Amino acid sequence: MPRVDAPNLLESDEAEPDLFGKESAPTYRPDPDKVRARLHRILAEARAAEALPWKQSQVSLYQTIFPQLSLWLPNEEAAQLRLEFESELARLDAI
Repeated sequence: MPRVDAPNLLESDEAEPDLFGKESAPTYRPDPDKVRARLHRILAEARAAEALPWKQSQVSLYQTIFPQLSLWLPNEEAAQLRLEFESELARLDAI
């Protein structure tokens, strides 16, 4: 038999916060200059290589994140960088 004087910890008089209300967490927006620098660094490393400079796991990672990171840049610039990266991977893969 439950104790009569025991507090019910599942009930509260306080209002629950609205999880999807007007107040939301701030949106993260990366600095396009930092994104651009990172993409150019990856591309420069690929251009300078005579053979694939990364392990397969790193290649898979770059194939995933390069296009995603480029989406933070203007459309034309992003498309050009993706094309150049894919071209370099194809060149290195053919060696």
